This record gives sequence, C-alpha cells and structure tokens, in this order.
Amino acid sequence: MEKEYFISSYCHIRNNTISLNGTTLYQEQHPDFKSLAKSAYRYFKTDYSKFFKMDNLSKLGFLAADILLKNEGILPENEENIAIVLSNRASSLDTDRKHWESIRNPDTYYPSPAIFVYTLPNICIGEISIRHKLYSENSFFIFDEFNPSHLFSYANGLLDMQKAEKVLCGWVDFDGPDYEAFLYLVNKKGAIEHSIEEITRLF
Repeated sequence: MEKEYFISSYCHIRNNTISLNGTTLYQEQHPDFKSLAKSAYRYFKTDYSKFFKMDNLSKLGFLAADILLKNEGILPENEENIAIVLSNRASSLDTDRKHWESIRNPDTYYPSPAIFVYTLPNICIGEISIRHKLYSENSFFIFDEFNPSHLFSYANGLLDMQKAEKVLCGWVDFDGPDYEAFLYLVNKKGAIEHSIEEITRLF
C-alpha cells in the first residue's frame, strides 16, 4: 500500500510579488530582481549578512525557502531532517555569464572567486542548508520545463525510504531579467494532497 503525503506550505516569487499559500505577502514594483531581493530582505527581517554575497539564483531560492520554513515554524536551531530537491531550466547560467565576462578578454583577465563559487546551481541548495542547518539528502535537476512528475516521485521516494522526514521541493529559475521560484514542503500531514495534479495546479 502506497503511503500518502501532503503539501503543508508553498511559496511563489515572481512578477515582483512574493506569496505564501496563495496569499500575497509582499508586492512592489522594482526595475530588477536585485532591488526586489534587497527590499524583501528588509521587509521580512531576514537577518543573514551572507545574503548579499550570494548570486541571484541563490538569493531567489534562499528567500522563498526562508519565508516558507519560517511559516512552518522550522528554525535553524531545531536541525530538522528535511531533504531539498530543486530544479530549473537555466542551471547557473546568469552567474556563468558574469564569470565568462571576467575571463574572456586576455588583456583584462581577472576571474573573481566570489563569482566562480556560484557557477553550480546546487550552491543555491547549500546556502539554504547552511542557513537552516539541513543535513539530509539534496539534489538539483535541470529540465527544459517544470517537471512535477519527477519532483513527486523523487520526494516520495526519499520519504518512503526514510531518508528524510520532510522534503522541500520546487523550481528556482533565474536567467537575466527573468526569474521564478516555486517551493513547497512535502510532509506527512497537511491540507493539500501531494500529487502530480496538485503540484501542477499550485505551480
């Protein structure tokens, strides 16, 4: 008999709007994501100085995760067994471009370690894990488009095998001016059935 799991919370960041469980928490017109991230950081009283050193992809995922996990009452000092499974279509392309700009000209060749360290998408997971002290399984997948069936199967597999008590899943994509985050927490209890249909609907 298959075990039944639920989605206990979900968060969106897109179109200058941050919402939690379908309710808008923060909305402001900004010329770019960098400005939105800075103002949202202050609005939500994030209090994590390393935030400003992150690349845009990590900031996007970090903000969504921080808002969602705080709402669930999950605090860093609790050290809960939560796995992370993220995905996107652009990998770390936004940061890769910046790194390329720093090395493409032989006359001004100067690679920045601060940029280079973010040229892998799973660093986004690392930043979330460090902040919330999450030491469980984690994976970052690259798809052409949002793939709810893969996220569903992978999260259920981790829970079935008792690799984690909960799974933070979703889509965190950043490419130039375009950005979108959709994170949700898969739990053993909640109001929304964890199914491909419900993941697709929420997305």
